[in-house]
Amino acid sequence: MLQFLFVNCCHIMDTQSAKPLLLGIAGGSASGKTHFLNCLLQQFAPESICLISLDNYYHPKHKLPVDGNGVTNFDAPESIDVELFCEHIKDLSLGKSVSQKEYTFNNPTAEPKIIVLQPAPIIVIEGIFVFYFPQIAEMLDLKVFIDAKEFIKLKRRIIRDQIERGYDFEDVIYRYEMHVSPTYEKFILPYKEEADIVINNNKHFLKALDVLVAYLNQYIAANQTEHQTLPLLNN
Repeated sequence: MLQFLFVNCCHIMDTQSAKPLLLGIAGGSASGKTHFLNCLLQQFAPESICLISLDNYYHPKHKLPVDGNGVTNFDAPESIDVELFCEHIKDLSLGKSVSQKEYTFNNPTAEPKIIVLQPAPIIVIEGIFVFYFPQIAEMLDLKVFIDAKEFIKLKRRIIRDQIERGYDFEDVIYRYEMHVSPTYEKFILPYKEEADIVINNNKHFLKALDVLVAYLNQYIAANQTEHQTLPLLNN
């Protein structure tokens, strides 16, 4: 069953201000954030929404923390270049474009691209630690937490890490037990209660997506009363 909590966020809207709405989306690894985000972005014209992902702000691999067995831990907060991430969020909020090299994790066949992000009325800030880091969380106007059962996340993680990141099955299971699960319990789950919207993504999220899209369209429309009209895509 799909369940979500929608808390009154009307105070965010200010028709006299051009300030973009900063939407934070967090959740455990393999909770389905990427799929949800792809569906969300498809509902808007590119000029209306911008996505900045924490996945592209890892430190270089030689600077990443390792566990007691010498295995690189991508699921630790200190693996993130949070200062650069915050700097780029602030630049986008001020109407500046930013560029960042794509992070390809452990995939030697992937050719990293230069990602150029343009400012927009809606700036989506996505990543497992965006509620944990106070310097990020304090900037957010609206927080969405994507949730899923543990066995579903593990299944998704196995598929993703084998195909996209080049890990074998044993490596995926080791990282999930030693890195992913402890990180979720300590740095992600405790911040679920701070979310304005919680979406259970065990099977589907379409109703919750509709609610969020309607709210964001309302925000954009309100801000268009004083500023140049931007195109919207309607369902």
